Amino acid sequence: MANIKSAKKRILVSNANAERNKAIKSGVKTSVKKVYSAIEAGDKKAAAEALVEATATIDKATSKGVYHKNTSSRKVSRLSKAVNQMA
Repeated sequence: MANIKSAKKRILVSNANAERNKAIKSGVKTSVKKVYSAIEAGDKKAAAEALVEATATIDKATSKGVYHKNTSSRKVSRLSKAVNQMA
């Protein structure tokens, strides 16, 4: 355990950031699962709507620094590809 006041504060801050990042990543995973479940169900319209929502969620996570921009690009690209191949 840290003895220095600033180190104690850093522990609190990093824990708070980790919790925030975990919540944001969980939201991204949920929105991605919605896209894939719509694809499996064969509902093109629902998949497209879920894709828009998932893209927005991923972009928000990237803007908050949770994901690197290349990671978010890759995720969006894979989702878009999966939805486009439904035809």
